[in-house]
Amino acid sequence: MRFRPRARLPRFGGVRLRATVAAVLTVAAALGVASAGLLWVLQGSLEKSARAEATAKAKAAATVVKAGVPGTPPPPTGVPARGAGADVQVLSGTSEGPRWSTGSGYVVAMEKVNAEGKSVLVQSRSSLAPTRQAIAALRRLLLPGVPALLLLVALLTWLAVGRALKPVSAIRGKLADITAHDLHRRVPEPDSRDEIAALARTVNDTLDRLQTAVEQHKRFVADAAHELRSPLAILRTRLELAGAEAPALAAQALTDVERIQTLTADLLLLARLDAGEPPHDQEVDLGQVVAEEAAQPRPRPDVTVDLNIAPDVLVHGSAGQLTRLTANLVDNAVRHAATTVTVRLTADGPSAVLEVADDGPGIPLEHRETVFDRFTRLDQARARDHGGSGLGLAIARDIVAAHRGSLTVVPETRRGACLRAVLPIAVPG
Repeated sequence: MRFRPRARLPRFGGVRLRATVAAVLTVAAALGVASAGLLWVLQGSLEKSARAEATAKAKAAATVVKAGVPGTPPPPTGVPARGAGADVQVLSGTSEGPRWSTGSGYVVAMEKVNAEGKSVLVQSRSSLAPTRQAIAALRRLLLPGVPALLLLVALLTWLAVGRALKPVSAIRGKLADITAHDLHRRVPEPDSRDEIAALARTVNDTLDRLQTAVEQHKRFVADAAHELRSPLAILRTRLELAGAEAPALAAQALTDVERIQTLTADLLLLARLDAGEPPHDQEVDLGQVVAEEAAQPRPRPDVTVDLNIAPDVLVHGSAGQLTRLTANLVDNAVRHAATTVTVRLTADGPSAVLEVADDGPGIPLEHRETVFDRFTRLDQARARDHGGSGLGLAIARDIVAAHRGSLTVVPETRRGACLRAVLPIAVPG
């Protein structure tokens, strides 16, 4: 059983970035609306104040004009009112003289009064320059202030979300390192009483159940294989003794018993590999192991096994398991080859590369990974008479994995199939 960690999240595409972008966009929209509203309200308020000031000036001037000395004619039209300054002028009710109008930086207010029996128009104005200066000052403050505030929001959100997600990263990293060989390990549980702590506890509970199920499975396989060995050995002995009376039937029965014994041995080896037993850490001459095993006679004498073995390719591991690896790869190639199997061993930098190729029908693209599953046989290999149990390549991959290597199907093979095992070369000293 192998667990493969899921692909890592993109460096800049996680929840942290999305939360930061969402917070910045939300605050930017709120600040934009608030800034526009503030400018609009402030400008309206200041203009209203200017208009009220102009109206107050006009009323004050009108009061002065109306309360003028009796018998004194009203001020000439188009001139400022007495004591009112340059922003107030008095016009006759019918005068066509100069009149101010709202605009050009001013607001204008007018009042009509009767002075000495005549209709007089008092006009005043108030400058909008203070209003425009205040608006300009506010804009100068908002233009750098809003981006600076957004940067601060982005920084605080990034740090806050990162701190909140730190336990998640620890859980994910620990979970990615857990394999079928170390299900006893657990993810860290944060002290907080939140959803992340609940997630960690749920993951650990799931790992507890998974560990129990895997251990039960391993014990079952090991116990079943062990219990089968003794009766099979007794049955084989009895069949060999009975071979003189019924040689043909005994031969067929012995063939079936031998196949069951092989399957039992495979199950025992798989149980040991699943249990995570490390291979014997000894220096092995891989070239010698491959050459000796590949030269062994195979059930199909019509298939030629060509060897191309580089000398002095040393690896660390178990000579027995590496022999089994070579045997499984060569047996699989011979089973499917038309005429020739080629075994190559080379040293490529820090790795030893073992390739076993055949000139058979090849492995379809959709089956280049499933061929390593247990009890998997493709349509061309379903005949049990050929001896295929569907465990050979699964055992081979587990052996390579136990030696910190990889076993894959070479995708660029033009004809037949080629399986490549890559193992680390032993470092001298």
